[in-house]
Amino acid sequence: MSEYIVPSVWTWENEATESKNLGGNRPTAGSRFEQTLPVGETDLQIYSLATPNGIKIPILLEELKDLGVSNTAYDLFLINIRKGDQFGSDFVKINPNSKIPALVDQSQQPALNIFESGSILLYLAEKFGHLIPKDIHGRTETLNWLFWQIGAGPFVGGGFGHFFNYAPEKLKYPIDRYTMETKRQLDLLDQILADRDYIIGDEYTIADIAIWSWYGRLVLGELYDGSKEFLDAESYKNVVEWANRINDRPAVKRALAVEYKSLDEA
Repeated sequence: MSEYIVPSVWTWENEATESKNLGGNRPTAGSRFEQTLPVGETDLQIYSLATPNGIKIPILLEELKDLGVSNTAYDLFLINIRKGDQFGSDFVKINPNSKIPALVDQSQQPALNIFESGSILLYLAEKFGHLIPKDIHGRTETLNWLFWQIGAGPFVGGGFGHFFNYAPEKLKYPIDRYTMETKRQLDLLDQILADRDYIIGDEYTIADIAIWSWYGRLVLGELYDGSKEFLDAESYKNVVEWANRINDRPAVKRALAVEYKSLDEA
């Protein structure tokens, strides 16, 4: 394979073919077609997909149900990113960045749009007063780790996951680079969890939900075929124990099994 010669100005070579694909990537943002999203009967309207980022929100809401919190019912609509649902006009109004998950809180006047999984987790935890400590030390530690996951996650998904699992050809340099960083992050978590049950200590928080959805699922072999063995995930014993602890929670099991409604449903 010949070495890539970097041009002075990058141009999009596949514009003629990719621009016809509603779900394909483009170097431009914004809506690509007119769309009317359905609105269910509950206050919380979620437009999402069961990806690591997408599952965070149902997990949080199911956990709130188990805590006896009221008004946590939600409608969950499927955004098929392969078909390009995220580029429809209504979805782009909720999230101009065209990424899932997106939430609309109908209980606010006017209705409130929230996007980015970390922002949604924080909003709901504060709205309902659970899964984020009220004391300044616990709250700050939770936010430290929540934002750590938001910043670190792309190295696992867009980096390791892409080149290990999705890229059309296997390339040693990017796989080595992102495998090293992914293993460094797993080692960090393994050290943190050596003497605690949850990320910030004895208390289960939105930090656990955010991190488990990526790293817990990763060490359990639920993200990418063959990655559990490739990463020697079993060697991160503390992470594996923590991952199984959360995986066994009834709310987590329900959230992973929840049925997504079609966009055709009113």
